[in-house]
Amino acid sequence: MSHDNAPLTPQGRLRLIGRIQNGRPLAHVAAEAGVSRACLSKWHQRYQHQGEDGLHDRSSRPQASPDTTPDWVVELIETWRREHKWAASRIAVELEHEHGFGIHPRTVGRWFKHLGINKRRHLDPGGESNRQPGTITATAPGAMVHLDVKKAGRIPEGGGWFAHGRDSEAARAASRSKSAAKKQGHKIGGYTYLYSAVDGYTRLAYTEVMQDEKAATAVEFLNKARAFFAAEGITRLGRVVTDNGVNFAAGDFTQAVNNLGGIHQRIRPYTPRHNGKVERYQRILAEECLYARTYDSESARGEAMKVWVQHYNHHRPHSAADGQAPASLVPGRVTNVLPSYI
Repeated sequence: MSHDNAPLTPQGRLRLIGRIQNGRPLAHVAAEAGVSRACLSKWHQRYQHQGEDGLHDRSSRPQASPDTTPDWVVELIETWRREHKWAASRIAVELEHEHGFGIHPRTVGRWFKHLGINKRRHLDPGGESNRQPGTITATAPGAMVHLDVKKAGRIPEGGGWFAHGRDSEAARAASRSKSAAKKQGHKIGGYTYLYSAVDGYTRLAYTEVMQDEKAATAVEFLNKARAFFAAEGITRLGRVVTDNGVNFAAGDFTQAVNNLGGIHQRIRPYTPRHNGKVERYQRILAEECLYARTYDSESARGEAMKVWVQHYNHHRPHSAADGQAPASLVPGRVTNVLPSYI
């Protein structure tokens, strides 16, 4: 089968050969067909030796491959994979130790894919994975604190398009104010950054509005969160779990965690479920507070968020606390706080 960019198919090549046999110069026929003289000469010679079969495309596979994995090695790879469910690195080690055959684990992995056994579910009769998903569980208050940042659009004074509609006069006025302020060097509009910290054991949460996603800002929030948890009775700081954002990946942030007696742990890249407690909290925050009502200014939403966080910690039932508020899991703390702040 010819590739997608082939100028001629085998039938087209045969027609060109016919023109050459009729006495046309080979170079002229090649120019008319838009192929090189050498290419048409190759087809002509193949036709002379093999007939029409020589005009078909040939395989690009080399005639000899000295580095090809031997068949007995492939059989061992498949046998050990199916019987023992070994990983590629383990099979590479066993081949080296037992048979003296060196092979790279990536080569073994490619054979896994070629044989259709690269996934664990491919090895079970029912096609199911025999691995049980693990859970990330904190053993005590403060043993694991999850941090993350959520960006939310900043609300202009008087409300933006969400309050008045995209084509409303108020929304256009807010847009003009943003443009004028930007020309004067003022930062109006854009995003506000909501830093959140959630204790993995009690689910007690703390959220603060910050100005950016820099390392210094993350360190400032960490200190505020540490003071908040200490006031709530959580004085121990174990692991601080974050994603791989530039503000958390900075050395200054890790050093700040170490100075507080904790250990900084970054989750696997592109795996937000490893920081799922704070991710779920931010979703609840957005659904029940940030976008639950219409606000006419950023300060109004900030005040409402403070009230909601107090409600979340002391009054909102949580499944992890057996239907009680997260504050009920803090040992030695008063949990019957009256909702007088509402």
